[in-house]
Amino acid sequence: MNVQHAENPDKPARKQQQRSIVTQQKLLDAAIEAFSENGFKGTSTRDIADRAGVHHPLITYHFKNKDQLWRAATNQIFREFNISMVKAMAEVPEIRPKARAEAFIRTYLRFSLNQPALHKIILQEAAYESDRLKWLTENHLRPLFKEVHKALTELQELGVAPPGNAALLFNMIRVCAGGLLALKHELKGTSNIDLDSDDQIEELGQLIVRVFFPGDPPRLN
Repeated sequence: MNVQHAENPDKPARKQQQRSIVTQQKLLDAAIEAFSENGFKGTSTRDIADRAGVHHPLITYHFKNKDQLWRAATNQIFREFNISMVKAMAEVPEIRPKARAEAFIRTYLRFSLNQPALHKIILQEAAYESDRLKWLTENHLRPLFKEVHKALTELQELGVAPPGNAALLFNMIRVCAGGLLALKHELKGTSNIDLDSDDQIEELGQLIVRVFFPGDPPRLN
């Protein structure tokens, strides 16, 4: 007697869910690329759909509108950034503050190189006041500032970082790292600096450490 095996009723639903996840990720990747290149106002949802290779109405289906897609794309960038930082910091013990600062700089540079949208989107939004800039600041930039500002203050107290306004110091480091990478095409043309080169990225990291973290912490007895 032949026995017919019933189809799993959940299987079509799971396939649909998987397709939905894949589509969302395609749209997020395309949105990150488009927003970092052209800014929010210069990017159309049709351009994003074309880059993603999906039908245009799927943007409103998955993200409602362009603003929600921008926020989801920005969240993804900073989520990946935070994960990379947590992993890097976990490898260096807290009793080695200068080594943690060096690990932070190296990780910051590498992530910014591999994901240039991190700084390009910030630069696009920082040009003028907007609700997006306010949201970006409150949800991602200010929490990062507070954490790094605290660490820099402690490094100043230990004599590792130079004295002065720790908030200014944080932003100077940020510009020297991510800002230079955001300008890498211009730097190559004007200064023959190739920041796609592992050697020059390593040299940049070493220079930043020497300039901003010149001291050594007191030795523990």
